[in-house]
Amino acid sequence: MGSAFVTRLEGPAPEVELARDMIRRALPVAPIFVLVCAAMWSVDGAISSGYGIGIVLGNFALSAAMLAVTARISLVLMMGAALFGFLARLAIIFAAVLLVKDASWMSLPALGVTLVVTHLGLLFWEMRYVSLSLAHPGLKPRRPKPRSHQRAMKESVAP
Repeated sequence: MGSAFVTRLEGPAPEVELARDMIRRALPVAPIFVLVCAAMWSVDGAISSGYGIGIVLGNFALSAAMLAVTARISLVLMMGAALFGFLARLAIIFAAVLLVKDASWMSLPALGVTLVVTHLGLLFWEMRYVSLSLAHPGLKPRRPKPRSHQRAMKESVAP
């Protein structure tokens, strides 16, 4: 029973790999989202949307960092970081919105839409790339593309 409190994980951290992949996939789409918010809520909407995207990407990066660091210490600590870290990150998001809610450049509808759509959109988009196998935790392994000369060699050897 006591070993569960001191068991820790070694090896690569799949949560960091997933967070990096989500951020990498979000960066090309972020300007499009900012432009859509600019069209709907003018410049204030664009700035608010950029702020919201920054919050979301920071939230995913902080989550991955917390889980990766605590998993190397103890699985129990990682479970606590997952539960209480979620609450702490919600509080950080709340504070980030509360600090700028009365700013002249803030468009709360644009920020709200950005926070919800970006969080859910990235999570659903990333589901396509996540491996649900313990043999390959994290992202699905990429299949190597067959080279044309390898294909020609196979065809020439085949009866």
